[in-house]
Parts: sequence; C-alpha cells; structure tokens
Amino acid sequence: MRVYLDNAATTPVDPEVLKEMYHIMENQFGNPSSIHSHGREVRTIVEKARRSVAALLHASPSEIFFTSGGTEADNTAIRCGIIDNKLSHAITSRIEHHAVVHTLEAMEKSGQIKLSFVDVDGKGNVDLAHLENLLKDNERSFVSLMHANNELGTLTDIVKVGNLCEQYEAVFHCDTVQTMGHYPHNVKELKANFIVCAAHKLHGPKGVGFLYVSSRTKINPMIFGGSQERNMRGGTENVYGIAGLAKALETAYTEMGEHQQHIQQLKSYMMARLLENIPGIHFNGETEPEKSLYTVLNVSFPEMEMADMLLFSLDIAGISASGGSACSSGTNIGSHVLNGIGANPDRPAVRFSFSKYNTRGEIDYVVAKLKEILAGK
Repeated sequence: MRVYLDNAATTPVDPEVLKEMYHIMENQFGNPSSIHSHGREVRTIVEKARRSVAALLHASPSEIFFTSGGTEADNTAIRCGIIDNKLSHAITSRIEHHAVVHTLEAMEKSGQIKLSFVDVDGKGNVDLAHLENLLKDNERSFVSLMHANNELGTLTDIVKVGNLCEQYEAVFHCDTVQTMGHYPHNVKELKANFIVCAAHKLHGPKGVGFLYVSSRTKINPMIFGGSQERNMRGGTENVYGIAGLAKALETAYTEMGEHQQHIQQLKSYMMARLLENIPGIHFNGETEPEKSLYTVLNVSFPEMEMADMLLFSLDIAGISASGGSACSSGTNIGSHVLNGIGANPDRPAVRFSFSKYNTRGEIDYVVAKLKEILAGK
C-alpha cells in the first residue's frame, strides 16, 4: 500500500485541472503577446483566468499578477514592497517560510533594513501585543506574517494583524500559500497589501502562482524584460499553468465546505488513533479546529534510537510524509519552525498533511505501521 500524506509540500493535480491544461496544450499554442489571432486567443485564456481568480478573492483583475509560484511572489512583495515604499524597518517571525525569512535576512545583511522578530508562543501563535509595540516603537514598517504555518498548521488572525498594520500605516504582506483554496479570502475585508498563491498546494500544477497587490500599493517590477503582466513581470506567461491555477482555485472554492469537513474528520481521526496506539506523543502547534489549518498535523514521537530514520522507515513502508517544511528536506539542521517554538530536539517530529483524496483506511494503515516501527519490529 502507498499512502501520500505530504500534501503541504505538494498536492496531486486534480483530473479536471489536467483536462483544462491538456486542451490548451493541444489546441492553443500562440504567444499571448502576439497581436495576430493565434496570440489573441491565448491572451483571452490568460485574462479569463485573471478575472476568475480576482472574482474569487473579491479583487480587481488589475490587482492579480501571475508568477512562477509562492517563492517568487513572496520575494517580489518583500523586496519591492520595502524598496519602492522607502521603508527601512521590517517585522516578521522566526517561524515564517524560508522564502520570507531568508529574503528579509538578506536585506538586513546588505544594510537595506533593520529586521525585528515578533514573539511567538510554544504553539506558534503570534504575540499581537508585541507586534503592536514593534509597530509603535519603530518607523513605518513592513510586516510579513503568514496565515497558517506550513509546518505546524497554527493559524494567525490576519484580520487583526491587518487592522494593526492599517492603524500604524504599515505595509502588510501575508503568505497565504498554505490556506489559498482551503479558506475563502476576501481582500476587501483583509487589510493586506500583498497575498500570494502557489497552484501546486491546491491540486494545481507546479511552477505557477500569483501575487495580489492591492490597488493602494504601488511597486515596480522585480523581473524586467517584456511588457507582460501589465509591465510588472517580464517573460512569456506560463499559459497552461495559469489556466490550471484558475481551474484549481475555482474547483477548490466550489468544493471547499465538503472537503474541509472530510479532511478535518481525517485529521481528528488520526489524532485519536495516535493517542490510542502510541503513548507519549505530542502534537505541535494548535490543534483546535478553529485555530489550526485542517490539512496539517505535526506530531512529536517519543525519543528513540536512530530518530533520524523514522521518515526513512515510513518511506520503506510506502508512506510519504515530511519532517518539516519540504524546502528543508535533505538538510541536517532540523526544522527552524520547531526550533522557533522550543520543541524538544531529541524527539523525532513528522508532519502529516492531508488532501481530499485521503481515506480513513490510509490513516489506519499509517498508524499501524508507526506502531510497528516504534516497537522496533
């Protein structure tokens, strides 16, 4: 049996998304920047996708810019948001995705900004009082805080963060990669200047995403070249990917309630089965449904010899999971997120992340295999 529980890293592509992409690949190959009929047909596909994404977010199509994914979108928002708004102070947390933390640290190292880290508690919750103090005690700031932590699943109240940023005239960038397509996002209510998406986190293709830039925020391009994306991102558009992204997001919104219920039940079932079968486990991050992303469960297991072999043993058993962010795979420095919340480094931790395609039978299989592995069988 093979079980895939690493959906926070990437998801299988929805068959309807594949169908949409194949149709375009087979029939429409023009360059969307060309003015002849072949190009105009493909330009229509791109703009239809932009309108679809914008409508789902209650945004204007002029606020949606297609990118190669979440990392590019984060980098564009951070670098251009800071430089073009002439900001010299930024605030983030130590448990953000490396696309955020490493970008801000590089800007601090080069002398472009002073960087402050807001406190988080042992479950990954942002200390909003400390955030307000940082906003109050510094010049106008750039704030980058994610909606849901990609390793813990802990949700941040980004409406409250946005209100604080508006109060202190800060520029607010929110990494919504893990929650896009899993929760509704209404940019008319969220006081964010930037939010981001990576299609492959919601059953879309890899290598495509988007950056929402509020109409009240003006930035210059990070990638120069042609006049694509209304002069905001040079380079021929990934047309098939953009169409796939739009289809994946449309499908996610249509099926959101049904899938949230199914996946939350799977997560709760796995928590109960683990507690019944494996003494001494600990769940990292928030676990209450209203405070935690329903697709992610991070578990610390009892201390064991060869703890670093747990993921390998799961893989041998046909189970795909991760020890933290997929972007850290292959390193031996451990999870910066678990370090950031003070987790016990001697206990092996595994992130299980679920999708609409997972089943209870798969959960039973995983728990049984974990029990065998931890018993040394």
